[in-house]
Amino acid sequence: MNLTLRWLITCLVVSLFACSEAPRFASADITGAKFGREFPAALTDHTGQPRRLADYKGKVVVIFFGYTQCPDVCPTMLAGLAEVMKLLGNDAKHVQVLFITVDPERDTQELLAAYVPQFYPTFVGLYADAGTTASTTREFKVFYQKQPGSTPTTYSVDHSANSYVYDPQGRLRLYVMLNAPPEQIAADIKRLLDEK
Repeated sequence: MNLTLRWLITCLVVSLFACSEAPRFASADITGAKFGREFPAALTDHTGQPRRLADYKGKVVVIFFGYTQCPDVCPTMLAGLAEVMKLLGNDAKHVQVLFITVDPERDTQELLAAYVPQFYPTFVGLYADAGTTASTTREFKVFYQKQPGSTPTTYSVDHSANSYVYDPQGRLRLYVMLNAPPEQIAADIKRLLDEK
């Protein structure tokens, strides 16, 4: 390979890297996704109010699907999101965390009201009947499946364990992995808030 050709290739590679942009978010950027745009039907919050995703427009919204009797994944994720809120400081008032149950048989309004806000006072638990739960999880591409326990009421529920993050305009933007550090999630949320 002659020197001129080698120089041209080097310039091309350098210019490609110079033009490439570092990712803006640590979480997966799913801006423009064609799912998770709205709840197929209203869900009920832990105070008994019907809720749509659009009710929270103007805030960054974090949605996590789980259930109150989950032994590890759900409390770990909710505790991590509570830490995110603390890291956000004053910006936390512009963020809404929604916990949507995949166990409508056991997760009553009363149980969600006792469970969800204990992680952070502004967290909201949402529930629906079995049919609406199924259609909501389909809209969000969330997997869940009941696993038998030793008695009919002691079953567990396998489920997807990642979170969705919406910008203040109500657009789905980020997909957050279960083990993402709170500092990383807080930094991504701040970037979304700064876009306003």
